[in-house]
Amino acid sequence: MDIIANIAAEFSLRPQQVEATVKLIDDGNTIPFISRYRKEVTGSLDDQILRELNDRLSYLRNLEKRKAEVSSSITEQEKMTDEIQSAIDNAVTLAEVEDIYRPYKPKRKTKASVAREKGLEPLAEYILAQDLKADVNSKACEFINEEKQVLTAQEAINGACDIIAENISDDAALRKSFRSMFLHDALVISKAVDENAESVYTNYYDFNEPVAKIAGHRILAIDRGEREGFLKVSVDIAEGAGLKLITAKYLKNEGECGLLVNSACEDSYKRLIYPSIEREIRSELTTTASEQAIKVFSSNLSQILMQPPVKGAVTLGLDPAYRTGCKIAVVDDTGKVLDTTVVYPTPPQSKVLEAKAKLKSLIEKHKVTTIAIGNGTASHESEVFVAELIREIPQKVSYMVVSEAGASVYSASKLASLEFPEYDVSLRSAVSIARRLQDPLAELVKIDPKAIGVGQYQHDMPKARLDEALTGVVEDCVNSVGVDLNTASHSLLSYISGINATVAKNIVTYREENGSFNDRKQLLKVAKLGKKAYEQCAGFLRIHEGKNPLDNTAVHPESYEAAQKLLELCSFSLSDISRRNLSDLSERTKGIGVVKLADQLSIGVPTLNDIISELQKPGRDPRDELPAPLLRSDVMDMKDLKPGMELMGTVRNVIDFGAFVDIGVHEDGLVHISQLCDRYVKHPLEVVKVGDIVKVRVLDVDIKRKRIALTMKSEKNAN
Repeated sequence: MDIIANIAAEFSLRPQQVEATVKLIDDGNTIPFISRYRKEVTGSLDDQILRELNDRLSYLRNLEKRKAEVSSSITEQEKMTDEIQSAIDNAVTLAEVEDIYRPYKPKRKTKASVAREKGLEPLAEYILAQDLKADVNSKACEFINEEKQVLTAQEAINGACDIIAENISDDAALRKSFRSMFLHDALVISKAVDENAESVYTNYYDFNEPVAKIAGHRILAIDRGEREGFLKVSVDIAEGAGLKLITAKYLKNEGECGLLVNSACEDSYKRLIYPSIEREIRSELTTTASEQAIKVFSSNLSQILMQPPVKGAVTLGLDPAYRTGCKIAVVDDTGKVLDTTVVYPTPPQSKVLEAKAKLKSLIEKHKVTTIAIGNGTASHESEVFVAELIREIPQKVSYMVVSEAGASVYSASKLASLEFPEYDVSLRSAVSIARRLQDPLAELVKIDPKAIGVGQYQHDMPKARLDEALTGVVEDCVNSVGVDLNTASHSLLSYISGINATVAKNIVTYREENGSFNDRKQLLKVAKLGKKAYEQCAGFLRIHEGKNPLDNTAVHPESYEAAQKLLELCSFSLSDISRRNLSDLSERTKGIGVVKLADQLSIGVPTLNDIISELQKPGRDPRDELPAPLLRSDVMDMKDLKPGMELMGTVRNVIDFGAFVDIGVHEDGLVHISQLCDRYVKHPLEVVKVGDIVKVRVLDVDIKRKRIALTMKSEKNAN
């Protein structure tokens, strides 16, 4: 297989483009670096395509490796033929390769292997030939051998049929046909183990859906229901269809041998083929569903991490609770802790007046402008309390309910204890909640991405694959924003291209021992940060007010000379980057001609465009261009909701069957996929993403079950 050509065809790319990209990957360059600083080489492929290409590259290389192993094994057994080699060479999936290898693969003891040891293979071939004149019993008598424990003709015939059944099961072409039949015609069927048992799986107590159509989230639900002992699950096709596929290929007539072959076909299907193909199909369905769930989780995580920061705001973080009180932490606009306390406005203490007095004092003392409330236990009561407080004070203060998923994990971690040794676990949570509003990316990178809670069935996903995907998302987000080299935590630094956890800690240590960095080149003095790591990381690390203004941009040091020459050609100087507005730089470059200018600077047009963009907005944060988070100053109760009511809300989670929207009543409402817009939608991600501010209308409110149905359709099309 020509891997380069294969990938080029799959991704609709030029072979030279793929070859150059693969070389960059093989040379140890990271995906963020390739995406940002090697656009001329890759044809400006973005990080998502690059990761998909890299995954496919790994799969195809593993496929080629497995083909070589299988070819070698069959050759060593002296059973290789031109036909088998051709089948191996033309196989496009690992499953196909394993099907081809199946007859030659060393097997554990089976009925057929025992029969072969007894020398019954010639009898199996005799029967399979299905000669109408054959005398099977007489032929079988020739194989009676007391030493080999073949005592009767019937025992010999039975053993020969076992061999036929296994040979049929090992037929690679037949298995391929079966796999195709199951994928197109089979049903996934689930039944209740106990119809009277109460569970969340009642919808699946008597359920069936075609394999070709079943949604991924239903597969994951059924799988979990089976693991928890509530469901029995099978994959089935129309009665007789499977056996017909085998007999059409192997049954020649209805003579004596034909009847034995027909019996062997039935045995092969029921005992060997059906259970094996069923396992394969279920595994494939689960894998596909998991990949889809991981993709949705990744998209949600990316949107959460890339939420715009609330900059320049002194923030009060409130970690709600009942008996133990609400933990309070005030942090300044850089995230530094200014004050902490505990108040008891919620039951059973309900010391509302005392709590208001304390918070009013903190708001006035520290000039608090925003309040972040965790969405856990007692969140709604705390939200009501904060809304009342805001109405009573002269200062302009807004609040937002912040997801505290993973906050407790972080608070109890070694990292949190090192960061805040003077605070207990609950106060650390309050600090984390406040910082999540100020800069979601910087705070959430301290937490295992799986704990952020914006997926579905994430605990059922293959751990290694999920970790790989989510780590890639965090890397792409951190590198697209860039980090302040002099303030970033080692958690944040560890996601920067080319920097591992050890080097990240070494950067922080160097900073503590030598003071702030004032030049990117100083990174080369950091222990274990060599030239290759420097090349990979330098462009993503910012130095504000350093020696070189370019250090506060995403311009890579390798392009500094080109950037300076560009400024000169456009009648600017290096010092103008921080002193002047260079918004007219684009116009001046157009006057010269972008292609001509790129040629003069010995760089590509994509790199030139990136440099121009960076020089015009040094230190820019791409998140600032996104809609600001929705801050509130008042609160509603679920019982206040009425069908038809229009509200603004924030999308908190997107799943396969819809989106959950926070409309300020503690319980998120569900916009079902059928209610997302007036047109047909294949997946909710086509319409919404986490963090979107959307207008919704209430369809239905079920206070008892705490469920809110919302719609984003126009009023004439909602139902």
